[in-house]
Amino acid sequence: MKKTEERLEELKRLRSTPLETDAPLLKKALQDKSNLVVAEAAKIIGELRRAELTSDLLGAFNRLFDDPVKTDSKCRGKTAIVKALTLLDHDESPPFMRAAVHIQMEPVWGGQEDAAVHLRANAVLALVQCADLSRPEKVRYVVDAVADTSDTVRMEAIRTLEQLNGEEARALLRLKAHLGDKRSSVVGQVFDSLLALEGERAVEFVGRFLKSGDIETRDEAALSLGASRFQSAVGLLMDAWKNPGSRDASSVLLRALSSSRDETALSFLLGLVREGISRDAAAALEALELHKDSPEIQQQVQQARSERER
Repeated sequence: MKKTEERLEELKRLRSTPLETDAPLLKKALQDKSNLVVAEAAKIIGELRRAELTSDLLGAFNRLFDDPVKTDSKCRGKTAIVKALTLLDHDESPPFMRAAVHIQMEPVWGGQEDAAVHLRANAVLALVQCADLSRPEKVRYVVDAVADTSDTVRMEAIRTLEQLNGEEARALLRLKAHLGDKRSSVVGQVFDSLLALEGERAVEFVGRFLKSGDIETRDEAALSLGASRFQSAVGLLMDAWKNPGSRDASSVLLRALSSSRDETALSFLLGLVREGISRDAAAALEALELHKDSPEIQQQVQQARSERER
């Protein structure tokens, strides 16, 4: 029998010379004992949009749940199959629902670790496309995922709520913002999703968190407002920077203003370079580094520095 590496190389060659006659090879690979080979076959099937092999993907998927730690270490095969089914627009929920709640504890140095994190994350996102689930059913699954122990799964659950849209999704995102999260990046995604769904209506809400007692939450709110590029968000960021109580967040606020690419914000930053105290001028220069690939802005920065020196 060929070594695993040889079987993988044989599969990878299909990308450069895909043929309709490759189906038997891909089917055989999905039945391979190595989950690495199964994962590679699933990846190729998804990339090449070989929808006629969907039933073979589902067969392999179910098989990998038998003694899963042994048959599919790190959930590599199952995760690749979920991704492939998503690319193939598979709209029947059973495989995604099964994957969305799967926990696979595997031995690691010093104890055990859940190897199914990425599997659950991808499955939750795929539920959006399922035609056999009602909207309330999808929302219930996503809410469960928002409470997952894994940061990765919670992050994808927030993105899934954004894709679902609707009043209940927006309300749940606002609730999650109030409840917070042990991982600041998840809260940042909540802010990003709200601003994407509600637009200017969410600016005032996210702006409240600029006064949060939690430094990381405050920083995430600032960065999300800057990235939104709404004029009203720029005003909130500038007001926050001018507040003496926000001086410890100065660099983050200036970076958020810079990321907005708003003319008023850029003029404000250039003004600090020209006339601000040394600390503020240095922070403004660092924030303006975001535009190092813009000759026009860099010319303005150099001019502001020259004026300061004079």
